[in-house]
Amino acid sequence: MLCKLKTATVVGIEAIPVEVEVDVAFGIPGFHLVGLPVLAVREGAVRIRGALDNSDLDVGSVRITVNLAPADVRKHGAAFDLPIAIGILVSRGMLALERPDLMLAGELSLDGRVKPIRGVLSLARSARAQKLSGIVVPRVNAAEAALVEGLRVYGVQTLREAVDLVAGTSQPEPVRSGLLDGPPPPAPVDFADVTGQPQARRAAEVAAAGGHNLMLFGPPGAGKTMIARRMATILPPPTLAEAIETTMIHSVAGLLGGHPLVRLRPFRAPHHTCSWAGLVGGGAHPRPGEVSLAHNGVLFLDELPEFQRPALEAMRQPLEDGEVTVVRAQHAVTYPARFMLVAAMNPCPCGYRGSGVRTCRCGEKEALRYLNRISGPLLDRFDLFIHVSPPETRQLVQVEATGESSAEMADRVARARARQQQRFSRTRSRRQIHCNAQMDTRQLRRHVPLDDDSRELLAGYAELHGLSARAVHRACKVARTVADLEDQDTVTGEHLTLALTLQQARWER
Repeated sequence: MLCKLKTATVVGIEAIPVEVEVDVAFGIPGFHLVGLPVLAVREGAVRIRGALDNSDLDVGSVRITVNLAPADVRKHGAAFDLPIAIGILVSRGMLALERPDLMLAGELSLDGRVKPIRGVLSLARSARAQKLSGIVVPRVNAAEAALVEGLRVYGVQTLREAVDLVAGTSQPEPVRSGLLDGPPPPAPVDFADVTGQPQARRAAEVAAAGGHNLMLFGPPGAGKTMIARRMATILPPPTLAEAIETTMIHSVAGLLGGHPLVRLRPFRAPHHTCSWAGLVGGGAHPRPGEVSLAHNGVLFLDELPEFQRPALEAMRQPLEDGEVTVVRAQHAVTYPARFMLVAAMNPCPCGYRGSGVRTCRCGEKEALRYLNRISGPLLDRFDLFIHVSPPETRQLVQVEATGESSAEMADRVARARARQQQRFSRTRSRRQIHCNAQMDTRQLRRHVPLDDDSRELLAGYAELHGLSARAVHRACKVARTVADLEDQDTVTGEHLTLALTLQQARWER
């Protein structure tokens, strides 16, 4: 008897529909699995047999043949255990399939428990796209799948529960998400902890308001890392679409950590020993890298010159396109990677060159070699370049914090972002624009018209410092953000001057 069930396999962050065909016949006992399964799927034969036996569902000594269609798509993960086990029982005549309109996904343990899996949100979206009525997933993953509207989600804890559900002998209530009720959890850090640093604070606010990339340049202990780690706290809360998109990526990577929905902007800070595959994604079976895990949030690279140069150069394309494509011999996978890049670096290997705090021990050639680890094209993708000086000792020993809190800064950032969303909603574009940093040349001409004095100012500054075309456009984008923070519709020479000032450290380093 042949049984057919619905499931899916995750490729990138999208799920491809898979039909599980199971045939049980008498003859030489065996378990034959075809359809390009990877090792984790093939090993499921052992898990499935143990789960059936320990759930008092002995199928006997039979020949089992399983086909995962389409046969030309490689199948990853252990989520096929549950549909294969149900298919064996139906094909063996031990179970009547009363709910063929359900998608099944779950990993089985030897004692019959259904263990959590990755990419459940992508599987649920695939079930809805296939017009199935519901999906059966591990109970731990049920709240995540319930984020998809118009789909009944059933969470099961054991194989026996799944059998009763498919047979129609039990009618459990579908799981409801409820994850969007109430405010998001508080951020673990706050800008109120930062002492002094008015210019760096101003640059951080401008960067957050316009989605601009920010470079913090200065000696050790000046507060570069402290400022960077608070950048995500002043970004506006993610929209529902952004939260679901971020959750899909983290679910595929197995980083949800028991939280069904990512309600805060992600903040990723990989170590400088991170490889290029870890940074932009890849591997034998491609997984999202740090640039994708920081999607809709902040990617912080501390000690930027210490990163491997191939890894840094691989980021140039995602910074421009907002996505990264990992190509392998058999397939290509595209991950979203629209993030705000924040980096920190010292002026030399010892870190104290020109700081006035300690005497620099580095020679001129050594310091120049250190700075040249960062290529010009990569530096050209930073919109803001700020020199962070150490705060005064008297400020550090103050009992109470004197700086603005993240909430106060976030309020101004939210208002500036709202102005941008209103502006871009009236603009027809091939791609959706979320903030000023994503404007193209056509958008710049339309939304950042400069008067004669401003054009002369920008042209003179560009000739003096040899600015590239990208750098000139970058200055205009930052000036537009400064005007938005001041609730101004027109970009003036003062806004442009401040934008150029926030890049001054680039030429002084």
